[in-house]
Amino acid sequence: MIKRKDDVTKLFSMYESDFALCEETIRNHSKSFYKAFSKLPKQKALSIFAIYSFCREADDSIDVYRDVDRLNKLKRELDDFLAGKIPDRYFWRALVPVFETYEMNQHSFYDMLLGQEMDWTFQQPETQTELEEYSYYVAGSVGLMLLPILSDRPDEIRSQAIQLGEAMQITNILRDIGEDYNNQRIYLPKEIMERFDVSLDSLEKGIINDSFIELWEYEATRAEQLYSKAQTMLASIHKDCQEALLLSIYFYKGILNSVRQSNYQCFNKRNFVKKSQQLELYQKAKNYLKTL
Repeated sequence: MIKRKDDVTKLFSMYESDFALCEETIRNHSKSFYKAFSKLPKQKALSIFAIYSFCREADDSIDVYRDVDRLNKLKRELDDFLAGKIPDRYFWRALVPVFETYEMNQHSFYDMLLGQEMDWTFQQPETQTELEEYSYYVAGSVGLMLLPILSDRPDEIRSQAIQLGEAMQITNILRDIGEDYNNQRIYLPKEIMERFDVSLDSLEKGIINDSFIELWEYEATRAEQLYSKAQTMLASIHKDCQEALLLSIYFYKGILNSVRQSNYQCFNKRNFVKKSQQLELYQKAKNYLKTL
């Protein structure tokens, strides 16, 4: 592990062009994450951009390219990378200084790939427990990837990092119900749909009635509970990372309110947090951090 600041700076500078591509990837695909994490000190921000690029490739293998062989190739490349043989792709090169600087959780990278395999063989979850297990693999695992960059005590806040990832995944699901249905994926658990009397036919027709709103709010409340639990890890996060992490929580949590403000239209509209609302959340984060 590299500890001297000068050595770390020099190492990161060797991969400047690769990090630039990683930054372009996150800026193009996730404006909210980019706005939040670009506020980190440069090397920490670049590290997160590199991890995001790995995750983007994994996610796109299934969601965009529908190619499990592409995902399997990524898994083989991860094996090679961890064995010291660096694959010739920009995000692998960028991850070299990240792994040399931080004590990364290798297992979480494999868990994330397993989550993408679950998407390839997708089946609608039967229960809330199954939904949250899936959410761990595709998103909670990412929280574990980021922890060594954000904290010196990652083991102490492991559960909160997982909860944050799960909350964000449930938020994604609630934002993209129509888009996911068109891709033949229903992430809402069968038992929850039955409890609130929401049918597959009503999802196909995009019906927003009291039953659908009650179901949506049930899942949104669960996500908000997870966000609240996740926020308790802030005291164990590096001071220079607290604002970025809290902003990521506020920005993503804000998506839920955006859907509400759109009268729960999540079938043919992608809701997002408007710039004016982002400024309000930024000030809210500033004020909250003064209380820590």
